Amino acid sequence: MGRLDGKVAIVTGAGSGIGKASALLFAQEGAKVVCADLNGSEKETAAEIGANAVPVQVDVAVGAEVENMVGTAVREFGKLDVLFSNAGISGPFGPVHELDEETLDRLLAVNIKGVFFGIKYAVPEMLRNGGGSIINTASNAGMVGWKDKAGYSAAKGGVVLLTKSAALDYAKSGIRVNAVCPGMTWTGMAAAQASAPPENIKVPNPMARFAMPSELAAAALFLASDESSFMTGVAMPVDGGYVAR
Repeated sequence: MGRLDGKVAIVTGAGSGIGKASALLFAQEGAKVVCADLNGSEKETAAEIGANAVPVQVDVAVGAEVENMVGTAVREFGKLDVLFSNAGISGPFGPVHELDEETLDRLLAVNIKGVFFGIKYAVPEMLRNGGGSIINTASNAGMVGWKDKAGYSAAKGGVVLLTKSAALDYAKSGIRVNAVCPGMTWTGMAAAQASAPPENIKVPNPMARFAMPSELAAAALFLASDESSFMTGVAMPVDGGYVAR
């Protein structure tokens, strides 16, 4: 028995990193998975899963595209039980006065509006099922703030409070809404910028290392599964103890 047997899940940002690791793990645990991403890489993840996955190209900042993504899950698999709104962007480093309006708008559009649209369009389908689980990727930067990342921190802080508010809206409807808050994670972007393998890089958290995408996927799986049935409105750090310092 898989932990998601009989469930239908959507994972955004499924083409790489945390999203890909989560889509593969969800499928391994019995879910049928809609693999969603912007750049076409979602097709590779869906192909790796096989018959129990379909790819959807989506810009999560565009409501009509998110609505179509949710509709695809229902058309292909008959329902929607789990939404993992994981797609996001980080933006450049720099102090607030150097952050331009266009960059800020895109950070907010993808990271907050993308989560908002996911909730907006997933909830009606979950209400028809009698419940479901929504997981949003926030960040420890949305819990304590990061120097030179004000726009990103503001966006991810917004995800945390959007998650908590939505959890209260639907607590009596059987829909749980939680967030995972990653710290520094060894995704493709981190690897491209690194000058050494991850085990040789000291990271500023108490565990002094990067998270692996599989560790975030495991946290998302827990929140997606019935094992977390009495949890809602939680912003769960998966960050090697960074926010606990």
